[in-house]
Amino acid sequence: MAVNTSIIIRLEIDKTKVSFGEVVNAISKARGDVVAIDVIHAGQIMTTRDITVNLSEFGSDRIRQELEQVPGLRVVNISDSTFLVHLGGKIEIQPKLPIKNRDDLSKVYTPGVARVCMAIHEDKSKAYSLTIKRNTVAVISDGTAVLGLGDIGPEAAMPVMEGKAMLFKQLAGVDAFPICLETKDVEEIIRTIKAIAPAFGGINLEDISSPRCFEIEKRLQEELDIPVFHDDQHGTAVVVLAGLLNSLKVVGKNISSIRVVVMGIGAAGVACCKILLAAGVQDLVAVDRQGAIVSGGGPYANPMWNWLAEHSNPNRMVGTLSDVIAGADVFVGVSGPGLLKVEDVQKMAADPIVFAMANPEPEIDPEVAEPYVRVLATGRSDFPNQINNVLVFPGIFRGALDCQAKIITEEMKLAAARAIASVVTEEELNEQYIIPSIFNDKVVQLVRNEVIRAAIETGEARRIPKDFR
Repeated sequence: MAVNTSIIIRLEIDKTKVSFGEVVNAISKARGDVVAIDVIHAGQIMTTRDITVNLSEFGSDRIRQELEQVPGLRVVNISDSTFLVHLGGKIEIQPKLPIKNRDDLSKVYTPGVARVCMAIHEDKSKAYSLTIKRNTVAVISDGTAVLGLGDIGPEAAMPVMEGKAMLFKQLAGVDAFPICLETKDVEEIIRTIKAIAPAFGGINLEDISSPRCFEIEKRLQEELDIPVFHDDQHGTAVVVLAGLLNSLKVVGKNISSIRVVVMGIGAAGVACCKILLAAGVQDLVAVDRQGAIVSGGGPYANPMWNWLAEHSNPNRMVGTLSDVIAGADVFVGVSGPGLLKVEDVQKMAADPIVFAMANPEPEIDPEVAEPYVRVLATGRSDFPNQINNVLVFPGIFRGALDCQAKIITEEMKLAAARAIASVVTEEELNEQYIIPSIFNDKVVQLVRNEVIRAAIETGEARRIPKDFR
């Protein structure tokens, strides 16, 4: 999927040699679309203008080439608007109150702060009320599995983590800080996160490659007393379940009687399988490039595959995706482009549900699949029913922080999925609308409330928020 990108071109134009119409023609020749013009300097002969251009598939290099061939033009600079947004980073820290005089200083720093420090020293739980801990999440990555980019390293992963921190704040009021680690060693990652954990109320793991991510999350959940959530796994899984719950209403099927095929058994695929099984799916077949995961087919190198082999595929189906998809009600893809064929979809049960979520290119072209499926969802924003993790992590952490949960349990994830599904009313529900928009302002509050309720019911909440008393 091409990202809608614009650039700003600063041009010096000799009006005696070239008209502005010729400038526009040169840009149009390179398939650029002029959307704004700003005059920076106007002289009798020379004028300087900033021209905002929406890019085509050719990109900015082609536009520069066309412009440089026009006599009387000088390309001063080309700025990518996306890069401009990232200059100096996308987030900052602001104090909650000004320091205007000596009295202010003595309260927030020395000597007054010593009393607060000692209060926390005597009772560590007071860190939740007297520091940023109660509203702060660490967004942590090692840059080994950045969506669509792979192992690009910690520095290159920072823009993604900053973006996530922005979403935390804007959607849920959670203060999140990006932390990218210069290590791939599992033990060192665990040790480092444990060492910084006292400052945070929760840990959001992001873009850590499989199968290392399973061990890191499991160990941290066991060894920390704050919630740890690997969004690539569980965020995807929660939204998939939310979308499936509403899809089943559309087609009139029961979750306990369907057969689901999940393609791509990495971090997200395993989590999708686990939450679907927990939600009541009885017949689920997990498929990777080696074929269906089946009891007796191992032992598998990935320990989670061994777990799946014992807890799924009750009919012990074997073979490729094409072999096992016949008669399936639901396809969930978290794999790669083009792996699901039209012939495969045609083998599925009546009213098939297809979630083709590989990014940027899904397992099947949505336009090709549409005539053969009843409900179609992708990970893309340019088609209906986008499966997007942003629907999950702001609300689930808002709830976990507000009740000071020790862990995010399977019950809390199931509650979050049901909350997301409930945002779509019976009147709104249809094949093209099974999942709410990430900008729907009801999502975060409903997820937050149901997560808190689940945490209280399972005994994982250390605090009961006022609106639940």
